[in-house]
Amino acid sequence: MERKKITFDLFIRGILLVATLIILLMLVKRLSDVLLPFFIAWLIAYMIYPMVTFFQCRLKLKSRIVAIFCTLLTLAGIGVAFFYLLIPPMIQEFGRVKDLLIEYFTTNSSASNIPHRLSDFLRENIDPQVLKDLFQQKNLLDALKEAVPPLWSLLSGSLNVLYGVFTLFIILLYIVFILLDYESIAGGWSYLVPKRYRSLVVGIMNDVKDSMNRYFRGQAFVALCVGILFCIGFLIIDFPLAIALGLFIGVLNLVPYLQIIGFVPTIILAILKAVDTGGNFWLILLAALAVFAVVQAIEDGFIVPRVMGKITGLNPAIILLSLSIWGSLMGMIGMIIALPLTSLMLSYYQRFIIHKENMHQEKKDSPSAEENLS
Repeated sequence: MERKKITFDLFIRGILLVATLIILLMLVKRLSDVLLPFFIAWLIAYMIYPMVTFFQCRLKLKSRIVAIFCTLLTLAGIGVAFFYLLIPPMIQEFGRVKDLLIEYFTTNSSASNIPHRLSDFLRENIDPQVLKDLFQQKNLLDALKEAVPPLWSLLSGSLNVLYGVFTLFIILLYIVFILLDYESIAGGWSYLVPKRYRSLVVGIMNDVKDSMNRYFRGQAFVALCVGILFCIGFLIIDFPLAIALGLFIGVLNLVPYLQIIGFVPTIILAILKAVDTGGNFWLILLAALAVFAVVQAIEDGFIVPRVMGKITGLNPAIILLSLSIWGSLMGMIGMIIALPLTSLMLSYYQRFIIHKENMHQEKKDSPSAEENLS
């Protein structure tokens, strides 16, 4: 196989390309406070664009701005209904579970309907005082600030609440303006690329778009359906924190197979329900596992084939790795652009590296094939 010689000119070009990429990434990180509202708006606009086209094309709303406002009003109505109908019961249920947790770990007596080994393991590895401190309101707010520092500073940052409200208004304006010219933005960028490289760049970006459609839209819809199904299942068996746990597992499902983490809070909540009601722990846990099995069967047999088709998205390990790396390098912006950048690199690798190797292999094998025919 012939290898391309690395000339001094090619070496300098490579160095300049790497330096340019590094400078761009450093610039994005430096301007993260300014760029974060735009990237959030871009992601939201990308997610709700199919809904805008539904209002405009299916419901025959000729004006794009009317379709956008109908979409935003619909989403706002869903959000208000969600907070009004679900948040108060969730807070009440959370308070009850908190009291049960503190009571269970502070009392020395062990319920007879709980497996002793499991109970002893939890008591040995969980400090009751740490648990009490964790559920104090001040500590919960501090934990929230540490978990999402960019968003916390965006909404209630060092200036004042007025700045946070202004930022939310800016995000809303970004969403409206992006959706107004979505087709032009999505298709017009290709004319900025020189004609010589346009077909290659467009091909790579189409790969990225397909991958993003599968993940952001497809996987997000699957996660929403899974979260709703878990909520319904846990409500049917009267499980503690049914809605919160179901939504939590639905969010975990954004990364395929990550919902297995939901087994940990499920086991703890099954213990608390057994202590509170005096029921058999194994039967309670078996009912919860039955919900997992039924939802998984519905997801694999009905939802995923119809939403995702036979095409699979990024490997879950690659998703977790890309989110971790880009998130640690560039914070919240890094987590938003992690998957597009990872898809871009994978597309480049598949189109150029693997394709070139296959072409060289075909050229190498073709003379021998001709000799066999002769």
